Amino acid sequence: MYCCDEHIELAIDMYVDEKELAPEIEKISAGQQELSTTCDLCENQAVYIVGNEHSVGTVDK
Repeated sequence: MYCCDEHIELAIDMYVDEKELAPEIEKISAGQQELSTTCDLCENQAVYIVGNEHSVGTVDK
């Protein structure tokens, strides 16, 4: 999920509620911001990517 500074806490809460895991949070680099990626919760410029690279699929036990 892409999110702005204003919605980072809400994005984390939504991820934890859905996946029951703590998300990885990555700050979008200056080069990536030139792509005009917007927050998934509003139209502001996205600053963070919230989610886990390995959150889809099964978990090895």
